[in-house]
Amino acid sequence: MFSGLSAFPLTPMNESGVDEAAFVRLTERLADASVDSISALGSTGNYAYLTRAERARVAQLAVKHAGNVPVIVGIGALRTREVLALAEDAQKAGASAVLLPPVSYQKLSTDEVFDLYETVAHSLSVPLCVYDNPGTTHFEFSEELYGRIAQLPNVRSIKIPGVPADPEAAKAHVERLRALIPPHVTLGVSGDAFAATGLSAGCEAWYSVIGGLFPKTALAITRAAQAGDTQEAMGLSERLQPLWSLFGQHGGSLRVVATAAELRGLVEHPSLPLPLKALEGTSRQQLAVLLDELDSSLAQAS
Repeated sequence: MFSGLSAFPLTPMNESGVDEAAFVRLTERLADASVDSISALGSTGNYAYLTRAERARVAQLAVKHAGNVPVIVGIGALRTREVLALAEDAQKAGASAVLLPPVSYQKLSTDEVFDLYETVAHSLSVPLCVYDNPGTTHFEFSEELYGRIAQLPNVRSIKIPGVPADPEAAKAHVERLRALIPPHVTLGVSGDAFAATGLSAGCEAWYSVIGGLFPKTALAITRAAQAGDTQEAMGLSERLQPLWSLFGQHGGSLRVVATAAELRGLVEHPSLPLPLKALEGTSRQQLAVLLDELDSSLAQAS
């Protein structure tokens, strides 16, 4: 579950609530593609915009419709007591693991973040993945903190936010982290543009946004890297560079992925919680053209 491709599906919604039928369709597509795990309620899953009851329901739907694919459920929240409640809900839903980012409004200290993970790790009956996403949490993990948290019970993976673009620098970075954490804890790369480099540098997993919408494409990159075919993995990733560029232009991947799902008829418009909006006007047209141009690489989206 903490190696290979972990696909992060969108949680489509409007102001009336979660579009459960669309979420089920997205989840079943991932199961049919045989991704290695499904990570529900990550940042692409809009967890921060949902109530506890809505998150519990999404977790239940993910587990029910994932088939034999393990489901990792995000439990990030502002307060430790809320995290513990969400962890309980995820475990009751049948989640195989949980995913925890250090969410905050006030900037957290290193000790506060460690205490959060220590408290949650000791309360769990399922494995935990450390979710390092400084773009949303505004907290940057030190390598030393990775090492401390990795020693806690139930911690089984650390999702790192990308790697250096240079392959040798990326390899050195992964090796340095690997020396700090126990062998039973995997390293997973995120930031889709960095995936091929990270996997080829020694990361065991890819925590993937694009995998939640275009799983076969993401699997092709993952399997090539796992087989040691770095050239193939990098080549497949390079074809998607225009998509990676759009992620950067629009403040991250969420708006782009949501718009792509709408354009491909997988979800209805609107699919994001206000005040968030999918791409409109020229930007939407630009993405539609790009998806058509990338059809050979994203063939499974039909």
